[in-house]
Amino acid sequence: MPTLEWIGKDKVINHHQNVPYRVLEKKYTYNAEHSDNMIIRGDNLEALKSLLPQYEGKIKCIYIDPPYNTGNENWVYNDNVNDPKIKKWLGEVVGKEGEDLSRHDKWLCMMYPRLKLLQKLLANDGAIFISIDDNEQANLKLICDEIFGSSNFIANIVWKKKTNGNNMGYIGAVHDFVVAYAKSISNLPPFQVPLSNEYLKNKYSNPDNDIRGPWTTTDLSANHKGPYFSITNPNTDEVFYPPEGRYWVFNEDEVKRRISDGRIIFGKTGKTKPVQKVFAANRTMTQNPDTWFDKQGYNSDGMLEISTILSRKVFDYPKPISLISYILGFATNKNDIVLDSFAGSGTTAHAVLNMNKADNGNRKFILIEMEDYAETITAERVKRVIDGYGDGKNAVEGTGGDFTFYDLGEPLLIDNEQLNEKVDTQKIREYVWFMETKKPLVTADKTDNEYFLGVNNDNAYYFYYDKEKVTTLNNEFLATVKTKADTYIIYADKCTYSDEYLTKMNITFKKIPRDISKL
Repeated sequence: MPTLEWIGKDKVINHHQNVPYRVLEKKYTYNAEHSDNMIIRGDNLEALKSLLPQYEGKIKCIYIDPPYNTGNENWVYNDNVNDPKIKKWLGEVVGKEGEDLSRHDKWLCMMYPRLKLLQKLLANDGAIFISIDDNEQANLKLICDEIFGSSNFIANIVWKKKTNGNNMGYIGAVHDFVVAYAKSISNLPPFQVPLSNEYLKNKYSNPDNDIRGPWTTTDLSANHKGPYFSITNPNTDEVFYPPEGRYWVFNEDEVKRRISDGRIIFGKTGKTKPVQKVFAANRTMTQNPDTWFDKQGYNSDGMLEISTILSRKVFDYPKPISLISYILGFATNKNDIVLDSFAGSGTTAHAVLNMNKADNGNRKFILIEMEDYAETITAERVKRVIDGYGDGKNAVEGTGGDFTFYDLGEPLLIDNEQLNEKVDTQKIREYVWFMETKKPLVTADKTDNEYFLGVNNDNAYYFYYDKEKVTTLNNEFLATVKTKADTYIIYADKCTYSDEYLTKMNITFKKIPRDISKL
C-alpha cells in the first residue's frame, strides 16, 4: 500500500501515546441536572485522549471539519498551521526540524495524531466523515489509508458548496470533499437514506382520489424466473404477456385479486399494459447515498444559519445543518453517539438536536473546541437551539435537550511518572479500571472495602491509594478483602509479601505509580 512521507512524520506517528491524559473538569450542565451530551473546551488532541476511558470504541459517527490549509493567515480556526499554538506544539514535538516544515508538513503533523485517537474512539460498526478541500484532500486520503486501513475506505464524496464559480480561476471550484472511512467495513451496516418528503411529493399523486392515498406505478414484470401467463385488460379485452425474457412478479390468483381491488391497473387511461399501484403510505424503500452531494445545503446557508441564531456574523464558512443532518441520517440510529472534535460554531450539535426532535431519538453529541468561543459561540448556539430563537414570524421553536460544559483539567500524571494529587481520586480509579479492563467503571460493590474497583473476567481489582499516607499490601489489608475471585490485582505503594506468596495466593501486586499503564 502506498504511504505518505513528510518532514516530522517520525516524530508524530506515535505522539498520541505521549499526549498527557487529562481529566475533564465539569463547569456546568445546561437545562438538566445531568447530561450525556458534552461540549469540551480545550486542545482537541488532549481532549480526545481524555475521552478514551469512557468512549473508546463507542462512537458510532464522527464528523470533523478540520482546517483546509489554504494559507490564509486570518482565519478564526484554532488549528491554522501557522497559529502560535500549533507552532509551539510543533517546536516541542517535532523539534528543530519544525522550522523547515512546509505548511503541508505542518498540517500533516497536526492531523496525524488526532486521527489516530479518533480511530480508537470509533465503534466497530461506525464511520468517520471528514470535510476537506483540494489543498489537502490527496494527503488526507493517504494518511487515512494508513490509519484506518485502505480496505475501510468508503467513499470520497463531492459536496457542492456553492452555485456560482465565477472569478475562481480557470475552473470554478464550487465543491469540497467529504472523505469517509469505516472502523471495520465488514461490520458497517448498509447506509440507507429514507425517501424525503420532497421526493414523495414529486413522485406520488392521487388523480383518482384513491382512499389509500397518493400512489405511483411500477412495472408488473421482472427478469427473474416466475409465473408466465396472459393477463386480459377487462376494459379492452386486449391480452398481455410479460415482455420477452421477463415474468410476472405475482401468480395468477394474486393478479386477479389485485385487479379486483384496484392495485393492478391498465395505465391511468385504463387502456394500456398492466402495472401495479404502489402507495406512498406503504413505501418503506430507502435509497443509498451516492458520492455526489448537490442538494445538502451550501456554505451560504451555514453563514445565514449561524448569523440568524446569534444575531451576528461569526464565521465565513460554517457547514450548513442540512449537510451534517444528511450524513447523520444514514450513518446513525436513534441512540448513537456523534463526535465532532473541530466543533467550530456547533453545527453538529444543532443537527443532532434537530434529528432527535424530528424522530424522537436519543442521539448524544460530543463537541470539542479549543478557542474561547467554545462557550461564547459554540455553547451559546446550542443553548439557543435548545430554547428556541428569533422573534415573531421568524421565531424557531426550541428542540429541547441539554449538555454539560467541560474544561480540560489537570494531567493525571506529572511528567508521566507521578500521580497528580490535585486530581480527584475517583478520576484516578476510573482511569486505572479502564486501563485494566477497557471498560468504564461502574459503582463498586459497597459490601467490599473502599478500595475495591470491581470484577472482570473473574479478576478482582483493588486500587489501594490514599493521598495522605503510604499504602501497603499486607495482612491487614488482605483481611478487608471480601470478594471471591480466581485472581486478584491489587495496586498499592508497597508490598510486604514475597513473589512466591503472591503467586500462591493468586495475587498480582502493582506498584503505584510505576505500574499504572499509560494511555
